[in-house]
Amino acid sequence: MLPLSGVRVLELGNYIAAPTAARMLADFGAEVIKVERPGTGDELRNWRLYSGTTSMLYRTINRNKKSIVLDLRTEQGRRDVIDLAEKCDIVLENFRPGTLEKWGLSPEVLSAKNPDLIITRISAFGQTGPMSDRPGFAAVAEAYGGFRNLVGDADRPPVRVGVSIGDSIAGLYAAFGCVMALFQRQNTKSALSLSERSIDVALNESILSMMESLIPDYLAYGVERGRVGGRMEGIAPSNAYPCNDGHSIIIAGNGDAIFARYMATIDRPDLGADPELSSNAGRWSRRDELDAAISAWTGLHSREDALRILDEAGVPSGPIYTAADVVADEQYKARNMIQNFEVDIGEAEPAEVGFVGIVPVIGEKSIPIRSVGPDLGEHTREVLSTLLGRTEEEMGL
Repeated sequence: MLPLSGVRVLELGNYIAAPTAARMLADFGAEVIKVERPGTGDELRNWRLYSGTTSMLYRTINRNKKSIVLDLRTEQGRRDVIDLAEKCDIVLENFRPGTLEKWGLSPEVLSAKNPDLIITRISAFGQTGPMSDRPGFAAVAEAYGGFRNLVGDADRPPVRVGVSIGDSIAGLYAAFGCVMALFQRQNTKSALSLSERSIDVALNESILSMMESLIPDYLAYGVERGRVGGRMEGIAPSNAYPCNDGHSIIIAGNGDAIFARYMATIDRPDLGADPELSSNAGRWSRRDELDAAISAWTGLHSREDALRILDEAGVPSGPIYTAADVVADEQYKARNMIQNFEVDIGEAEPAEVGFVGIVPVIGEKSIPIRSVGPDLGEHTREVLSTLLGRTEEEMGL
C-alpha cells in the first residue's frame, strides 16, 4: 500500500506543469487517468524526440499513469470528462484560464456532479487578477518571478537554466495543494465549499516563492540583486573551479568554521588567518581574490585528486556530473535512483532505458516505478468500460 492508494485523479494536462503534479501523485499510489487529444496526444510526446513515436521526456513525466483519448471539442468527450470527474477525487488542469469554462467544464459544473471534488488549476498568472487571462509558458513566468534576472553573468544578458524549472516548481506546489486539500477533506466534519476545494497555482508566483529574500532585501535595504555567474550573492567562496584535466569542480567552502581549514588545504593559511575574511561579508567583498587563489590550486590537480584532498579535509565539494556520471554513480544505485525498463525507442527491438527514481525516499531507497509513460490511448477501453460502463460501440472502438 502506497500513501495515496485509493485516490483517483483525472489529469486534463499538457506539457509539464500539471503532468508533473499528477506524476507525483501517481508515484505514491494515486490512480491517474490522463486525458489526451485524439491523434497527437500531449505535445510532450514529440519534445526532444530522437526516434520512435514517444519521447523519453513524455515517458518520464507521465510514468505510473493511464492514458485515455477523449475529444473535448465534442459533446461526448465533454460528457465523458464530467462523468469521470464524478468518480475521481481530484481534477488537475493547466489550460489557459477560461478554457474549461468555454468547454462547459467549469469547476461549478464538475462540482455539481461531485461535491467532494478537488480542482487544481495551474496557469501562467493564476485564475484571478488583471493578468489572469494571459497565456504564458514557464520561460515568461521565470522572468516575471525575478528568477531569470539572477541567472548568468553580470556582463551578459540573462540566460535560462537547462530544464523547465518554472513548470516543475509549479507542479510541485500543485501536488502539495492536492494533498493538503485531501487532508482537509478527510479531517473536516462538514463538506468543504468549492472555494476550499479549489487550488490555484500560478507559474510566476511559484517562481517568486523560490526567490528567498529578494523582495524583503529590496524593501528593507534598497538592494537590487543581480547576476553573479556561478556565485551566490553575499556568500563566498562558493563557485566552480577548473582542474588541470579539463574538468571543473564545485567547492562550497563558505561556512565560517570551514573556511580556515579550506584555506590551509589549498596552501593559503594566510587567507584563513585574515580577520577580515572570518565572516561572509568580508569574504564576499574579496571574492575575486579568493576565487583566484582557489583556481590557482585546483589548476594544479586533476578532478579526482582535488576532490580527494578536499574530502579528506572535510571541505564540501563535488564533481559536476553529466548524465553518464549519474548513471555510473554508486550512491544513486544504492538508493534505487536509476530504474531500468524495456522501452520502445524506435528500433526493431525495445531497449533497456534507465529512468530517475521516485523522490522522496520512503524507507531506505526509492520505491519502484510501476510503469513508464503510456502509449497514446493505451487505457481508453479499460477506463471507459470499467468506470463509466461504456460499450465498445459507445466508445467508437
